[in-house]
Amino acid sequence: MSDAEQTLPQPRIYVAGHRGMVGSAIVRQLHARGGCDVVTRSHAELDLLDQSDVRAFFDSSHIDQVYLAAAKVGGILANNSYPADFIYENLMIECNLIHAAHRAGVAKLLFLGSSCIYPRAVPQPMREDALLTGLLEPTNEPYAVAKIAGIKLCESYNRQYGRDYRSVMPTNLYGPNDNFHPENSHVIPAMMRRFHEAVRSGAEEVVIWGSGTPKREFLHVEDMAAASIHVMNLDEDRYRANTQPMLSHINVGTGVECTIRELAETLATVTGFTGHLVFDTGKPDGTPRKVMDVSRLAGLGWQATIALEDGLRDSYRWFLEHQQQFRGQDEQTDG
Repeated sequence: MSDAEQTLPQPRIYVAGHRGMVGSAIVRQLHARGGCDVVTRSHAELDLLDQSDVRAFFDSSHIDQVYLAAAKVGGILANNSYPADFIYENLMIECNLIHAAHRAGVAKLLFLGSSCIYPRAVPQPMREDALLTGLLEPTNEPYAVAKIAGIKLCESYNRQYGRDYRSVMPTNLYGPNDNFHPENSHVIPAMMRRFHEAVRSGAEEVVIWGSGTPKREFLHVEDMAAASIHVMNLDEDRYRANTQPMLSHINVGTGVECTIRELAETLATVTGFTGHLVFDTGKPDGTPRKVMDVSRLAGLGWQATIALEDGLRDSYRWFLEHQQQFRGQDEQTDG
């Protein structure tokens, strides 16, 4: 290596939302890879809802790249109860960060969205070009609209200012730093906690909502972080050759689905539950099938590596090490 190469400054990479599930995984992987200066700020240090605060941060921090993983997140109950909070806070976070990054001359940014951007009644597997082709799921429409706006913000700054702002849309995520609230968590952490408590109490059965037949796709958060870094670092010509200026987002998932029954059976194995599974068919099943088409990402050279059972075992180990913190856990901001 030449002296000039040795003295090149490391890129400064700001991870917004570093305490959330995805943001913390991105930070771990960036540190493990090395070759960069990872910048984080707590909510007390930087209020992402405050435009002047965000602008001052970018003006003084000399950031080269941004991973925008910060968001107000929550389950169905929280989304239904606080729709104004969900649309306002997520729009403000995105607008403040993306515009301030542009003003400060940050050329590269990756926005993390959600599979809820797609219409409620959409052909499966869900392709990127299904965006804006139908009505959204009403229970989380405000959150979904904010995430769609984030994609369009990135595309608009690319088109008008020549920025390289990209977007990735993950399927259902799970893993370390997940939300294990008993009423406000997603399917894997909710089931995992239920099985854990059944084992601890000696219960003979665990009740699962619905028939167990719906099919879902699940992605470990470490795979999501790896995919995010992969997409961020793609050669710009290759990225643009595989996307369109106004259809630039990329689905991230495994492309592998399982039934809710299969998920429950795997969680029973992982947690050591040996009792009976009872499926309450009086409870709603939801959408029969929900899986991402990940062919665009595969064509860009990335695919998931963590099998579901291996990922669930990793997640359960983390849960056991941190279970005390989940008492009283409610909806949160990944910030």
